[in-house]
Amino acid sequence: MRSHEAADAPPTADRTLGPAARRALSAGLVLAACLATTPTLAVAAETASAGAASAGAAPPSASAANRSGAGLDPYYRQRPDWGSCVTGPDDTTGPDLDKAGVQCADVTVPLDYAAPRGRTITVAISRLKATDTRHRIGAILLNTGGPGGPARGYPPTARAAMKDVGARYDIVGFDPRFVGRSTPLDCGWPLGMTWLSAGADRAGFDRQVALQKSLADKCRATDASVLPHISTRNTARDMDVIRGALGERKISYLGYSYGTYLGTVYTQMFPGRHDRMVLDGAIDPRDYRPRLLEGTERANEKALSDWAGWAAERHGTYGLGPTRAEVLASVDRVVAASARGPLTIGSGTDAFRIDDSQVPLLLFSGIADDTEPARASFGELLSVLVKAAGGAPTTLPAGFAAELRYALRGEGEPTGVQSAIICGDVAAGRDPEQYWRDIERSRAAHPLFGPLTRNINPCAFWDRPREEPTRVRHDAAALIVAATGDPRTTYKGSVELRRQLPSSRLITLEGANRHALYGSYGNTCVDDQVNRYLATGRLPAKDRTCAKETG
Repeated sequence: MRSHEAADAPPTADRTLGPAARRALSAGLVLAACLATTPTLAVAAETASAGAASAGAAPPSASAANRSGAGLDPYYRQRPDWGSCVTGPDDTTGPDLDKAGVQCADVTVPLDYAAPRGRTITVAISRLKATDTRHRIGAILLNTGGPGGPARGYPPTARAAMKDVGARYDIVGFDPRFVGRSTPLDCGWPLGMTWLSAGADRAGFDRQVALQKSLADKCRATDASVLPHISTRNTARDMDVIRGALGERKISYLGYSYGTYLGTVYTQMFPGRHDRMVLDGAIDPRDYRPRLLEGTERANEKALSDWAGWAAERHGTYGLGPTRAEVLASVDRVVAASARGPLTIGSGTDAFRIDDSQVPLLLFSGIADDTEPARASFGELLSVLVKAAGGAPTTLPAGFAAELRYALRGEGEPTGVQSAIICGDVAAGRDPEQYWRDIERSRAAHPLFGPLTRNINPCAFWDRPREEPTRVRHDAAALIVAATGDPRTTYKGSVELRRQLPSSRLITLEGANRHALYGSYGNTCVDDQVNRYLATGRLPAKDRTCAKETG
């Protein structure tokens, strides 16, 4: 399943990653008017810089590029105190990072960029230094998506993806503000995943309204002082402080899924300060909103249908039906049974009771990756759900219990940061009745995924954001990578971002139901195009199309 608080699916995590990072790198995206505040000095400086860029001005000088508003110079002038990545005797990730040659440090940033002399927080960063120093290109910053995905443990995996060109970069991971090793946020929620379905009827939706309101209230009660400062725009400001602290005039960037939105926001707030930019599984910035999954229903139905065809050919293994239609009928029986009453999966302390608000999430989580191992893992899970729907005792496949403990109980790791970022970016509708009407309209065409993608969430009860959402007003050169069958950030989003950034180029992988490609999916055409760009800094002359490889 692996799709909980962090919503995206960048390259497969390696053994250097801890549970939070692995979850951030796993399959499944889970993933209005906005009140504007008086522009701060930092925002005014960004606006002025953006205006100069749009007027054709040259990029800022090295000294000017290290500043972004009065009072921020000390942050840009700091130099990281690089050292061991081990944080204590119970740290299972740090030793492996040390062995891989990664160094770690903290960067200090203001909690509120409008008050840079006020409270500060730390952002955890890591660095795998260039080994080909003679041909060093610069630093590349990583974001694994989410929102809320940590990337401090990701540089070794990124270097492997970059192949020969990786030796020419300082590869820099960071845990965004309030994520992972950075100053943490924990709302103390009784579940880790809020992307739930409204269920089959009005009673189920009313339970969702009460639940989502209680989650927002609980987070506000414990973290009210920091919630207004958790946003993508502030993370982009942190990125620019990191760039300055590293002593880089410009910085390259590799972002997956939500990380494509973060990267786009950075280009708009700090034009002229990025070098090579790779955006994998892009979000159309105009579609970025609290209901991030809205509009993905057809892509998810197609991915589920394709998986059902695969499972039908393996009926002897999974017992779900010998035809695509019969496998999909098995899915329908599971959903219908969960609507009549909770299903019990697992046993003992790892027995979970799941209803029709949770079953669609589990189904949704299994279809963002069409590789054989991912499809087999989903087949195992659905076999368990079918048995549970029939009232039979079940044993969970290896690894699923820990995932479910977090997703359904909020056990093991902090909760709430993903919602805090999304709710802090764009204001949500407040009227539950409007959500219900949207659900009912969508249910007719999309009975499984409509009540999930259109459901109410904590943002409906969140305080309104302090800034307006970022709009694309300036061109930026970037390499956008996308699969035509991506069920999380759909292909349409990448096409639209390509249109909004005329200097960008789009690499399309045809026929893959896969979210995030570069460095993990194993498509030679995609990987070679990205690495050629990272090595030369030259985008392809035109958009390119790659074919899905078989075998």
